[in-house]
Amino acid sequence: MAEKTVIMDAQAISRAITRISFEIVERNRGAEDLCLIGIRSGGAVLARRIADRIGEIENRPVECGELDITLFRDDGSAPEGYEDHSRLDFSIDGKRVVLIDDVIYTGRSVRAAIDAIMSRGRPRNIQLAILVDRGHRELPIRADFIGKNLPTSKEEMVEVQADGGPEDCVAIVK
Repeated sequence: MAEKTVIMDAQAISRAITRISFEIVERNRGAEDLCLIGIRSGGAVLARRIADRIGEIENRPVECGELDITLFRDDGSAPEGYEDHSRLDFSIDGKRVVLIDDVIYTGRSVRAAIDAIMSRGRPRNIQLAILVDRGHRELPIRADFIGKNLPTSKEEMVEVQADGGPEDCVAIVK
């Protein structure tokens, strides 16, 4: 079994979420016409936490959804007859969309997510928030908001475990 190293404990992730939330509010001059969309599944958990934090900062709710990118991936991983599990109960037309994921590596998941978003409407812009950026991009994609930059080797894996509540959330390198 591969050795695991905790790179962010629950408290570090909570601080990163707070910092990212303030950066999003500052860059967008508030939460007007702002919506957050988390990439299933790790990004969806983070998106909800960031939306809640921005809601506290701005004293108003922020629309938040979950995006299933399976049908838009370039590796053909969607089985025949696959059903989209996205949950977007709002229009993205004219909105400032913040796309959220837990870890960015090659950029291919983000590319698929952008395609999935654009198939649903025409946002004003799309910004990207990532908890852990591990490098090794294959596409010209860069996050606007980053919780932690973590240079890794291509053999290492970074995993955010957020199955329980916020106090159980950790990021590990395997």
